[in-house]
Amino acid sequence: MYLETPKKFRGFVQQAHDVANEFLRANSRKYDLAEHSYPKELDLLASLIDGLNESGNSTGAGAAGVRVKDEKKKDQGVRNATNMASVLSVIEMCWGDVGLLLSMPRQGLGNSAIASVATDEQAERFKGTWASMAITEPSFGSDSAAIRTTATKDGDHYVLNGEKIFVTSGDRSDSVVVWATLDKTLGRAAVKSFVVPKSLPGIRVERLEHKLGIRASDTAVIVLDNCRVPAENLLGDPEIDTSKGFAGAMATFDNTRPLVAGMAVGCARASLEVMRDLIEQAGLTIDYDRSPALQPHVVAEFLRMEADWEAALLLTLEAAWMADNRQANSLQASMAKAKAGRSGNDITLKCVELAGSLGYSETEFLEKWARDSKILDIFEGTQQIQQLIVARRLLGLTSSELK
Repeated sequence: MYLETPKKFRGFVQQAHDVANEFLRANSRKYDLAEHSYPKELDLLASLIDGLNESGNSTGAGAAGVRVKDEKKKDQGVRNATNMASVLSVIEMCWGDVGLLLSMPRQGLGNSAIASVATDEQAERFKGTWASMAITEPSFGSDSAAIRTTATKDGDHYVLNGEKIFVTSGDRSDSVVVWATLDKTLGRAAVKSFVVPKSLPGIRVERLEHKLGIRASDTAVIVLDNCRVPAENLLGDPEIDTSKGFAGAMATFDNTRPLVAGMAVGCARASLEVMRDLIEQAGLTIDYDRSPALQPHVVAEFLRMEADWEAALLLTLEAAWMADNRQANSLQASMAKAKAGRSGNDITLKCVELAGSLGYSETEFLEKWARDSKILDIFEGTQQIQQLIVARRLLGLTSSELK
């Protein structure tokens, strides 16, 4: 497997980097300070991405890029395609600003869910929507199987009732991908996801959260009160198949977890680059030919962090590559998310520490990136949950056998 940036993507990656530098970083501090203010500057960028997607020249960038089942040919051999392009795009954009990337219209995690599990008809029908994703509830965090939001069939509709918390872009999005259970007695197998337009009666934004980081992105509490959703808005197969368990619903994460890992990789890289500049400005030399133990402490720490970052990058690219090549990547997606999430936290916070007063001030972005990176180890499955998934996969144990 070749884990360098594929040649065909290098021009595209440079374009994403330029956008991140000139567009996202230019507005990064502004919307960090103005929490809950909508970043109007993103409308132009979102329109550009929409245009590229319509023309077919997007190279798979954005949330729509994870729909690998649209690629009809199965005999193309080893390839890098839409998943790899999406991850590379996310890395560059989060080098610019994580919160603004999460605020991008029509590029929400709900859009990734639609792209991953929707039927062809649904994908076409929901084309152009801006979808947030609602999983977590007040009664649970990481255990998605503990969902209490209900979906009761009533003719050609489902009636949804429940409360969802920590919904990214929940206020700004047009629709919400809501995870709900069709039958609590059947456990995980009965959990399905529904595309719920916010124009429907019975769905409302209850409040917005004030957060440590990613302040440019809105995080909402959403209440569903007898919300009638058309039956055709249930994503994928409406049948409850206990033999498949939770696999259908969880397949979404196999595509979205590498994207979140890419966010952590991009944010950590930004911190490392600033740290390198500060080290060199201090008159120190980073020598890759000498043992870190024989170099100043700050240089040794930088080398350690850089190696840790590279490991996270390679795991992230591997998970995306496997998806592009139609290989089961659930284990690798969780490994990438776990490694990148933890490394991102460790690197950004250590850079703040090593930079001293510069790291703690608004002179540099280091303090902001440390705040922003924390969520990347939490959402889409916490560090502890990822380790649990990896352990189950490696040991061949079920969720009931290893808790």
